[in-house]
Amino acid sequence: MRRRAAASAWLWGLAGIVLLVLVWEAYKFLGPADGVVVGGARVLPRTTDLAMPHVWDMFARLAEPVTRSPSAQPLWLVIALAALTTLGIAAAGWLVGLVVGLGFALIMQRWRIAEWGLLPWIVISQTVPLIAFAPVVKSWGSRVEIGAFEWQDWMSVALIASYLAFFPIAIGALKGLQSPDVIHEELMCSYAAGYWRTLWKLRFPAAVPYLLPALRLGAANAVIGAVVAEVSTGLQGGIGRILIQFAGQASGDPAKAWGPIFGAIVLGLVAAGSVALLGVLLKNYRRGEETA
Repeated sequence: MRRRAAASAWLWGLAGIVLLVLVWEAYKFLGPADGVVVGGARVLPRTTDLAMPHVWDMFARLAEPVTRSPSAQPLWLVIALAALTTLGIAAAGWLVGLVVGLGFALIMQRWRIAEWGLLPWIVISQTVPLIAFAPVVKSWGSRVEIGAFEWQDWMSVALIASYLAFFPIAIGALKGLQSPDVIHEELMCSYAAGYWRTLWKLRFPAAVPYLLPALRLGAANAVIGAVVAEVSTGLQGGIGRILIQFAGQASGDPAKAWGPIFGAIVLGLVAAGSVALLGVLLKNYRRGEETA
């Protein structure tokens, strides 16, 4: 049954991609060259090759050299190397977000007054615009010197990634840690189990169906945070930087600008999908994940 559900999910996902391509090409074929204009405002884009390249042109451009230089690498390789750089930074941010999110969840689960005091601020923290926040973090980080340790630019990007990643992890972990029924908690009390034993034997296993989706969302958020922070701080080598660089060349090479966009999408899918490895290790505790 589980295999059939997984196969069905893959088929529906593939069908969604095919539908998106068909809609794109249908609008490009049928839509007006100047786009759909309502009340003087353009609500749908132009359909020219400059604004909307064909899907097959975008993918064909990936196999071509990134520039006209004889020694230029293929576009897909440049994007893949940049994506790996961003993935490493996002992974560091995700790990920090995991530690911080679980820490907040444990504190809020242990003391109700901490939940009342911290949870609103955790929610409000996600309203801060990253475009404005990232340069401030970089400026603060550049002043950090502890002995021989010096703050690196990529650490600012990882910190921004952790800032987005910790929120879903904290909320999911808190909900999971609070999910055991009262009868189960009373049973642990009848066994004279202390707080830490109850946490390890009851609350953590009960939290798995809530925590795994939160970890996947946190991984995707970490990638988003890393890409946005790379753009805002100007960090070289990541996919965020080439997104801006290739977008500036779109007037002469429109299909090229879509390459890093595809790379960022794949990067987010890889980051979220990698959490599935944890699901394999914790498969005995995932029975209720689909309803969480």
